[in-house]
Amino acid sequence: MSREEKIEILVLLSGDRDEETRNTAFYTLQTWNTKELQQVLSDPATSVAVLDFAANHLIRGRGELREAVLQNPALPNDLREWIKNTVNGALAASLTAAPTPAGPSAESPGAEQAGAGDRERETLLQKIARMTVAEKIALALKGNQEERLVLIRDPNKIVARTVLQSPKLTEAEVEAYATMKNVSEEVLRLISINRSFRKNYSVVRALVNNPRAPIDITLPLLGRLNDRDLKGLALNKNVAEVLRTMATKLIKQKQEAQKVKIPTKH
Repeated sequence: MSREEKIEILVLLSGDRDEETRNTAFYTLQTWNTKELQQVLSDPATSVAVLDFAANHLIRGRGELREAVLQNPALPNDLREWIKNTVNGALAASLTAAPTPAGPSAESPGAEQAGAGDRERETLLQKIARMTVAEKIALALKGNQEERLVLIRDPNKIVARTVLQSPKLTEAEVEAYATMKNVSEEVLRLISINRSFRKNYSVVRALVNNPRAPIDITLPLLGRLNDRDLKGLALNKNVAEVLRTMATKLIKQKQEAQKVKIPTKH
């Protein structure tokens, strides 16, 4: 299991109903190697769920992690603005606020609203983790893009399958799923057999270059690639050797077919 997958699983476990499991997951993430966290949080392939967790639980007081998240080009705009406004606002308040007497009256209405915002964002992953399969299926059909991005990784195949059947699903989302290395093979297989998805060349290219995709679905797709992408695949050491070999073979076949045959004189 990759480092990214371990972190994502821990994020999901942080919303588990069992208190001991929840606390262990939180502690493990909070004490994870900082440099490794920086790499994961700045990676565009990292799920929104992990970025959301980091924003709520990991970046406060850890500027290097905050910058890693903000540098991630895949960070949703609403989460980016929330990080900037909430974290910066909290820092400014801590530096400029005068001492106030302890007690219920010390907290301002604005602080109460900010706390409510924190709780609202914090419960996003926990809400999905607490859902039944039936509730997840309903959310997969009716939810937004961020919720589908979490559900497409759900261990229940029915939930992931329902995401791909959502009427709100966009081509850009399907292309993103096809590139992911932390979705199940079942998801990639379902994408590959869907005629509508296969019409999108970017989806085909993403599947073929995804080392997670089963060979039996990627081999038949090689004939769909253009010369440039075939050459790129032949040099891609992340995919199976049989794919690289076949890509090289197809390139040679195309080159032979393009050669002009000189007529022989009798």
